[in-house]
Amino acid sequence: MTKTIGIIGGGIVGSTAAYYLTKHNKNVTVFDEGIGQATSASAGIISPWLSQRRNKEWYFLAKEGAKFYSQLIDDLSQTNETKEVYQKTGTLLYKKNEALLAKLNKLAEDRKLEAPEIGDIKVLSKSDITKLFPEIRLDDSALFITGGAKIDGAKLVEMLLNETKKASGTIIKTKITEISYQNEQWHLKEAENTHIFDQLILAGGAWIGDLLRPLDLEVDIRPQKGQLIEIEVPFSTNELPVVMPVGETDIIPFDQSKILIGATHENEQGFDLTPDNSLLQSLKQDATDLISSIKEASITNTRVGTRAYTSDFSPFFGEVADLPQFLVASGLGSSGLTTGAIIGKTLADWTLEQDTNFESYRHLPNQYIYPKKVTIS
Repeated sequence: MTKTIGIIGGGIVGSTAAYYLTKHNKNVTVFDEGIGQATSASAGIISPWLSQRRNKEWYFLAKEGAKFYSQLIDDLSQTNETKEVYQKTGTLLYKKNEALLAKLNKLAEDRKLEAPEIGDIKVLSKSDITKLFPEIRLDDSALFITGGAKIDGAKLVEMLLNETKKASGTIIKTKITEISYQNEQWHLKEAENTHIFDQLILAGGAWIGDLLRPLDLEVDIRPQKGQLIEIEVPFSTNELPVVMPVGETDIIPFDQSKILIGATHENEQGFDLTPDNSLLQSLKQDATDLISSIKEASITNTRVGTRAYTSDFSPFFGEVADLPQFLVASGLGSSGLTTGAIIGKTLADWTLEQDTNFESYRHLPNQYIYPKKVTIS
């Protein structure tokens, strides 16, 4: 009898898992309402080697996630044109002073020993930067790595889910309201139907708590609102690198004179998806300080999504105690596009009973998912 697999969440984790499971001819159904999904509201910068986070486990995951994109994009390019989804055009990163820039340069050189994907590393002067990105108006030097890449999250998940459908997977745009385990199968309830599966992957981002609560489980997850803007600029953006200035507003150029700018990090907005015009204009102003011609450009689109964070800012994925045939992933935060694809591939490999490089993560969810506390009145 063919095992059926249900996946809740069609973001980067769920869509990657579905893509690789259907490549192995598995019977897969993906459920995703699509509202507030972090991946579709994001544009990813794949340059984890420049991060100064001290969490070694996170860095290993992010490093392997960046490396995995070569395989993922190669697999997708067999049947798709992937240039609008992923481009490796390098990353240009600024620091507050020359000493910090030199420190970052050394960090990049050290990390290249174990991650050759970082490519060439060079500190560029203002004149060098002008040749690379003529519109930039800063006088400072910056570090440039050729291996840095950019991803349009919305287009990536769309491509992955389209490939899943081509391989006879099923995509249902609906919200699952309840999950339960009965007669050794998972029952997924939505508005009008109940769907039954032998195995379940829960990749619902910041919303997983709503589904785990009826199972008498709590989860260490909080939502964070993120907004970014798309603008059309009066110059060619083809092959331009990502720019990471001092601060949190990054410049992500895509082809056809389109630049994505963002994103915000709002911890007090819960699941609110209302665009905040003042913050969006602030993003544009930050970008204008870097590229003056952006001032006259119009905002052509706004993206708003909800990220999932744990209290220690670390993602988790794997098995949950006492929930058979159940895998979960969440807490990816703002590095979701860097780590999400390799997490999705790992969940698919575990479902296929294959070995992975992330066995230490297999039971990690139990540090973040725990029995609901009983209140005694």
